[in-house]
Amino acid sequence: MKVGYVNIFGRPNAGKSTLLNALMGEKLAIVSSKVQTTRHRIKGILTEKEYQVVFSDTPGIIEPRYKLHEKMMQAVKNSLEDGDLALLLVDVKDNWEECDSVFSLLKLKVPAIVVLNKLDLVDTDKLKEAVSFFAAKNYCKKVVTISALSGINKKQFMNAILEMLPEGDPYYTDDNISDLPTKFFVSELIREKIYSLFQDEIPYHTAVLVQEFKEKTTLVKIRAEIIVQRETQKAIILGEGGNMIKKLGTQARRDIEAFLERKVFLELFVKVRGKWRDSELYLKEYGY
Repeated sequence: MKVGYVNIFGRPNAGKSTLLNALMGEKLAIVSSKVQTTRHRIKGILTEKEYQVVFSDTPGIIEPRYKLHEKMMQAVKNSLEDGDLALLLVDVKDNWEECDSVFSLLKLKVPAIVVLNKLDLVDTDKLKEAVSFFAAKNYCKKVVTISALSGINKKQFMNAILEMLPEGDPYYTDDNISDLPTKFFVSELIREKIYSLFQDEIPYHTAVLVQEFKEKTTLVKIRAEIIVQRETQKAIILGEGGNMIKKLGTQARRDIEAFLERKVFLELFVKVRGKWRDSELYLKEYGY
């Protein structure tokens, strides 16, 4: 069978997480219109009779400003070291020269497919121009065009990938679709609601830590902490009379129940940890 690690790289908001979810047919990576939503390397294990492909969604490539950013870029660097193929995702409306500069700096040691995303947002001539631009680059072995949000032709897309992967034995023999623990996905689903419900700096100053995950007979009991940097941020997340944390909890619980396919009792607490994004100790505790 065809096997391999396929790592997805791109600038923030290119659509990497949406693409991973579309390929997996499952919501593994949280999605938001805000940049820097993905902070970890998230692996999705896609196993069929003819192939096993381990996809990695990676954080958007940025210039680090905090230790948290450095950890995110380390996740990108780690992905460069174990891949068989790179998918270089481009929002076709982005600045192509800047995308090319980012991809060149990766110094890829494996073949790459440039994936032009959001093709439905440009006309045919613009799309052809983009294809020609990236096809001429040294790192590019092939260009494919998709709309990850509207839906992709999965069979066609996978064929382009499988052409470039070696044959071998599967890396994973169980039915798991990721190597990450369930608690990780629960914390991410809570964090996704923070991105959708709060504006300005709040989502970027926030982390989520699942402190308790107990599977009982009738439901799963989950206790999670939302970490913020300042008391004012805590007040915003709690809301007047606790209205915002209730709304957050209700929305997150629904998604977690759908993910776990079980009833969930969710408790949320807000903790202030000053400058946690620049603290090695806190970052380690929060899984970075």
